[in-house]
Amino acid sequence: MQKLKDLIELHAFGVCTAIGERLGIASNKIRLWFIYISFLTFGSPVIVYMILAFIRSIKNYILLAKRNPLNY
Repeated sequence: MQKLKDLIELHAFGVCTAIGERLGIASNKIRLWFIYISFLTFGSPVIVYMILAFIRSIKNYILLAKRNPLNY
């Protein structure tokens, strides 16, 4: 079970971790609140989570492209 958890955390989007680092809150607490809010609002935060994951993905892609000296 621990290997599965480590795999998911390693390859997940990292949205909760990024929010936790910016706010100085443990990412586990943010994940729990995300789950609670998802149940209370019938899953609408999932859409917000996916949008944030997309933005993080694009941001990382842009930053990596700027560092690559082979791109002209």
